[in-house]
Amino acid sequence: MLKQIKIGKLLFKCAIHILFWLVVYFFYNYFLGYGSENIEYVTRFSLFLMPVTIVVSYVFLGYLIPRFLLVNKQGLFILYSIYTLIISYFFISISILYGSILLNHLRVDSSSPLTKTFLFIVLGVYFVVFIAITIGLLMNNYKSLVKNEDLKNKILQTQLQLKEQELKMLKMQIHPHFLFNSLNTIYGFALKKADEAPEMILKLSNLLDYILYQIEKPTVSLENEINHLEDYISLEKLRFHDTLEVSFLKEDKISDIYIAPMLLIPFVENSFKHGAIIDGCLRIAIAVKREKETLIFEVENSVLENTNSTNGIGLENITKRLKMLYPNAYTLEIKQINKLFKVQLTINVNGLKTLKHV
Repeated sequence: MLKQIKIGKLLFKCAIHILFWLVVYFFYNYFLGYGSENIEYVTRFSLFLMPVTIVVSYVFLGYLIPRFLLVNKQGLFILYSIYTLIISYFFISISILYGSILLNHLRVDSSSPLTKTFLFIVLGVYFVVFIAITIGLLMNNYKSLVKNEDLKNKILQTQLQLKEQELKMLKMQIHPHFLFNSLNTIYGFALKKADEAPEMILKLSNLLDYILYQIEKPTVSLENEINHLEDYISLEKLRFHDTLEVSFLKEDKISDIYIAPMLLIPFVENSFKHGAIIDGCLRIAIAVKREKETLIFEVENSVLENTNSTNGIGLENITKRLKMLYPNAYTLEIKQINKLFKVQLTINVNGLKTLKHV
């Protein structure tokens, strides 16, 4: 099939070339015989000019232009072009001379059947060569543009595929990281045979359902993401008992917002993982706000003064996801002031870059 396509393209290309030279032949007939009544002489004389015209044109198109002009060897191109023009002038003169001699028997009187002088005939040949070169260069530029466009598309597709794979890898890293923390908590309660263990397993079941089925979607509603956060917070409340104080402020005007799944949980996870119990309590404040098309997500938690909560796979992965999913459409501020660790994420909800299977 591929071979047939190549043969078809070759035949089409040959047909275009033949058609062009037929047009040139008829141009010579018109150019040389305009006002002449000896049509037979003109049509035969035009045939003598065709070989030298074709050869000179293809010397430029097939050798001089690709070998020198297109590779920035303009000096050599000019030099060899001058040689070619000098040699071609000689062969054009020979063609005109032999044409005049061999077709002499077709003259009907002493006057020349041609309406153009020697100089005009030579200029006519070079005019055709110039037209052929111009068309060839235009076609070459068009092919280059098509190739460049195809190359750009392939590069973009490759980059897109790489981003998709990287996002999948980031998600795969988020899953075990989150599950490890949650299962550790349940394991501790199970060892104590605590009454809270069944409820924790139920909460974890809801979280697993979210991870397994919602994470594969390009976007989820912000309400679903918040419900996911609340299940996680409930799970942590059972673990911390009275040593945890959580405030969760969420505005009502967020029902129409959609974001990438599991975009907020790593920040909340980080606050529990690296937060410190100070004066008998771990204090965490979470806020979800909206200003027009901007989502504002804030998390604060108490920490020890020498704690570094900015490291870890959770925040590192979420930062990479933000760069890929919301390029130039988000800001992330992470800072620690004394015993308070603060995270503020702002996202333009219309800036989500759509990638397949993200």
